[in-house]
Amino acid sequence: MHFTTIIVELCVYIMSKDKYFSFDKYLQKIRSKGRYCITLTELQEKSNLSYKAIQQSVYRAKTNKKLSQIRQGFYVIIPPEYSISGVLPVYLYIDDLMLYLKRDYYLGLFSSAILHGAGHQQAMNTQLVIEKPTLRNIKNDKLEIDFFTKQKWNENDIIKKKSDAGYIKVSTPELTALDLIYYHKRIGGINRVLPILEDLCEEINSKKLIKTAQRFKNKTTIQRLGFLFDEIFDENELAKSLYKLIENINTNKILLSSISSNNGKTNKKWNIIINTDTNY
Repeated sequence: MHFTTIIVELCVYIMSKDKYFSFDKYLQKIRSKGRYCITLTELQEKSNLSYKAIQQSVYRAKTNKKLSQIRQGFYVIIPPEYSISGVLPVYLYIDDLMLYLKRDYYLGLFSSAILHGAGHQQAMNTQLVIEKPTLRNIKNDKLEIDFFTKQKWNENDIIKKKSDAGYIKVSTPELTALDLIYYHKRIGGINRVLPILEDLCEEINSKKLIKTAQRFKNKTTIQRLGFLFDEIFDENELAKSLYKLIENINTNKILLSSISSNNGKTNKKWNIIINTDTNY
């Protein structure tokens, strides 16, 4: 590269740095653009501060409850209205966080069920389904984000919901129902899932369900969910949609609950051992 070109590019780089960089003003600038988060890399690129000075500024902002660290190098800006709690609703930054982590995702399980009107209380933790490999859960005294891994999913089973900071990816009611059963062992068992599923039934479309279940390709989940629709919730159309997928194939006899004993009556239609109390 010609020497003159190097000098010109260096000058452009230096001029791109704010000579009088103000950390607080930059946070205000970010918020004025409708964003709620910032990364350490961005601060290094936009300021003329040393790494140590940036770390000190971040520390002061965290102490003054202006910033909260979510993941190493990723922070959310705490507006005055959230200063007392010191925590920001996850939906305001989750899309940016997953972009920072370079992972595809969707809001799922109880977290998506609530957005579809199922459940009467806000869940204490946020549940995200991500591509493999797994990520370490995020947990502190004010925040808990649980990651559930999956090999892949179909974008037809994901919808985008608008938030004050953009859009977030959310599983459809049909995929949410299947996921609740598929991950039931990890989220507290079938009994914890039942009241949420009952509320969710009103949002599930039988035609969409059969397509989503075909893409889901997990027979045991279809057996369990179909049994619940059929025998517990009396949702005949939803049960029929799932039964079409297994009526002409061989299925293994499975337990309704993966965390209960092996004892119980067998439902021959769905080939399921009812090994847990389904009253709730």
